[in-house]
Amino acid sequence: MTQVAKRDLEIIPSGAMTPMDMIDRAVASGAGIETIEKLMGLQERWEANQARKAFNEAISEAKARVRPVVRNKEGHNAKRYADFAAIASAVDPILADLGLSYRFRTEQGERINVTCILSHRDGHQETTTLQGPADTSGNKNAIQAIGSTLTYLQRYSLVQMLGLAASDDDDGKTGGTGATLNSEQIDKIQSLVLESGANVTAFLNFFKAESISDIQASKYKEAVAMLEQKKRAKQS
Repeated sequence: MTQVAKRDLEIIPSGAMTPMDMIDRAVASGAGIETIEKLMGLQERWEANQARKAFNEAISEAKARVRPVVRNKEGHNAKRYADFAAIASAVDPILADLGLSYRFRTEQGERINVTCILSHRDGHQETTTLQGPADTSGNKNAIQAIGSTLTYLQRYSLVQMLGLAASDDDDGKTGGTGATLNSEQIDKIQSLVLESGANVTAFLNFFKAESISDIQASKYKEAVAMLEQKKRAKQS
């Protein structure tokens, strides 16, 4: 920074002023272009930080308001799950009220990748990505196989992004046996899934779970060991 720019910044009081207030004051006082550019950069960082705070507050409020989603469908081995319509019905009104929205980005190569993008009206957004092969079970044709995987990955990427829980229709009785993973364990598994490039569909099927949050706590060490082994193989 030049001496002129330092001098300009020194004569602009900060206090409770926002960077935009400081820019207005700098322009009015005849500050140089270097000073204005630095203040504009400060304004951009300030806006990004404010947007991130608003996003986090909205997510916290959403999680407090969203109730467990009812498992309204029956899948493999008579295991019940919440379909995308049930999830959307539960979360969309609340998210919209808090200025949140989601969309999906898809990519297809050897595997199908679905990225859930959760955005706030103030501009901050975060993403989570899941991947899996085309679901060829049940004599599906090629297009149906892709569509099935897309639907599956969209559902669970949104579930993981929002940290949703599911409940059965029987007054909250659980369909499994024993405790499921806590939030710290879920975060660990999610990170390892991404780092190892694991096939999410196969991984969940192995542990007989519809989502990572449904994995039994007793299976946590086994799941971590499996993913870490796959991660090492990927890096070698």
